Amino acid sequence: MSICALRCYTPFIKPIQRLFLIENRILNKTNIQNIDIWKLQTSISVVRPVSVLAKYTGKDLWKSVLSVSNAGKNRGRGKGLKRRQKDLNKGQIIGIGKLNMVWPGLNAPVMQEVNIVKPHKVSTNLDRELQSTTSTDLLKRRSRKVHPLLRGWTSAKLGGKSIGPPESSNENSLNDFETKVIQHRVVSHMTGNLGRVRVHSIFAITGNQKGLCGFSLGKASEISTALRLAKNRAGLKLMLIPIYNNHTVYHDFFSQFGSTKLFVSKKYDGYGLVCHRAIKCACEVIGIKDIYVKVEGAINYQHIIKAFILGLLRQKTHQQLAEEKQLHLVEFRNENQMYPKVIATPATVRKPAEVSSMEILDFTQYVLGGKVVLKKKKYPPFYINYNSYKIKQRKMEYLRNQDQVRIEMYAKHGELKSFLTDKYPEAKPHLWKKNRTSENEEEN
Repeated sequence: MSICALRCYTPFIKPIQRLFLIENRILNKTNIQNIDIWKLQTSISVVRPVSVLAKYTGKDLWKSVLSVSNAGKNRGRGKGLKRRQKDLNKGQIIGIGKLNMVWPGLNAPVMQEVNIVKPHKVSTNLDRELQSTTSTDLLKRRSRKVHPLLRGWTSAKLGGKSIGPPESSNENSLNDFETKVIQHRVVSHMTGNLGRVRVHSIFAITGNQKGLCGFSLGKASEISTALRLAKNRAGLKLMLIPIYNNHTVYHDFFSQFGSTKLFVSKKYDGYGLVCHRAIKCACEVIGIKDIYVKVEGAINYQHIIKAFILGLLRQKTHQQLAEEKQLHLVEFRNENQMYPKVIATPATVRKPAEVSSMEILDFTQYVLGGKVVLKKKKYPPFYINYNSYKIKQRKMEYLRNQDQVRIEMYAKHGELKSFLTDKYPEAKPHLWKKNRTSENEEEN
């Protein structure tokens, strides 16, 4: 050590020099047999505590890793910062590590009877390794597994996710209701004393899958509070939606809110929900299973839901339409071979002489207010006049109706079978081995 260093650390060196003098006096008075005790004395070295790890406390180090400054928050930094402070000493025992060393005075006694214990390595402890691995695994934050149908639209945002039933404000229970988030936005506004304040905006819709539904908008600085407000407010604004046969709407209709236009079509049972994802969530909580909706204009989620609910509320039942026209309402369906079926009958029916020749008698045109939905013509593909395409059509001519006939056979007989199969059993189609085994299992 240089002279300058000795001058700087004179207050620290003097106590060490006195300690060495006391130890030398003790050594002179002891016998030679006890000289090994002197070897166990630890040597003291002067160290300057200027390391970064010794300069800052653990609290300051964790803060530098996990926190974001106010200027950084305003610029959008730290949005994905979901780390938390961990206890790094969890599962650790002083003196015990991966090497399993025995240190006298730390994890073992200095003397065993008369002998002095020396530092040595012991055999590996499998239980210790297992305990250390489990403790480190507990420190890692694992993501909670969610069913794919409950992850919403993108799984990263709240859109399409279910947030449970709303809280009841009276004795009526709302446990059979389901609430789904339609839109989640982070909006901000400027205040005089707090500056720019960020607020979570949640647009949610709730329903009991039986025609009762409500929607609302909730805003709060905390996302949990915004979710609770939107859910509970939606439960206070319930509306009854008429549903035809518990699966679709009563008739086609057109609805508009702002610049958003909706063309809704009634569909048969089993068609499904072919519509915008926001409308699909609304149909699921209302109880509509089969519908087709075409959205035109602005894709504003709140306007889409409002236009759809307005159109549903303006629906007229078949009995109401029959009473308006004072005529029978008759249904023709392709699956029933266009056989007429009377759906509704008014109290008083007009005679044919009372019905004007200019009166609208078409059901779809009447419910749309005399308007006709413009459907653009589907132009033929460019290759329809190619010789190669005509050659292909001639080659595939004998297969042109095969798929439709196969479906009709399954619907009528339950298998690939016709009225000539019993007469000519050799013409029965050959099934693959996989299909034969499945049929044999069903028969057994």
